[in-house]
Amino acid sequence: MRGHREDATDAALLRAVADGDSAALSALYDRHAGWLHTRLTRRCGDPEIVREVLQDTFVTVWRSAATHRGAEAGGWLWTIAARRLVDARRLQERAERAEYTAPPPAPSAEDHVLADLEYGDVGSALDRISPELREVLRATVVDGLTTRETALLLGIPEGTVKTRAMRARAELRAALAHLNPSLVPSPLGGPA
Repeated sequence: MRGHREDATDAALLRAVADGDSAALSALYDRHAGWLHTRLTRRCGDPEIVREVLQDTFVTVWRSAATHRGAEAGGWLWTIAARRLVDARRLQERAERAEYTAPPPAPSAEDHVLADLEYGDVGSALDRISPELREVLRATVVDGLTTRETALLLGIPEGTVKTRAMRARAELRAALAHLNPSLVPSPLGGPA
């Protein structure tokens, strides 16, 4: 697939990468590196780590493109990048512990919110809604992606993103009300 066109699908580009086509990898990079960088930057404030993780992500794509299944590569790329970010943070933490053993910093507001999303009532409520609705909420709310960015990431139309986001919020409210009625305000504005 030499001489890649912008309209080549992710799947076609990945097949070409699996065959050793570096131009296909370059086309995938041009298509996905921007939003991956944005999403990684939202999770990590160290630009050097973000740069390394982005590079490691595409090195992994080069080595394992043949293992990708499906048409769009966005979710697969994000999974690789997120895992590389976790690995990089663990490595950084180990290095910092070896250098200096200071008391751990107080959790940031974002850490509290993410922990609540993972382990609190909100996390439990998220587990009760369908995966496609949960994906849209995580992309738009947790990762702060725009409707367009979410559509590109998930490989669905922008209108579908908007519809799923609206349904997801309604289902999340209902799940939260079921789990903990005090979390959902009453229609009159006071506590339920």
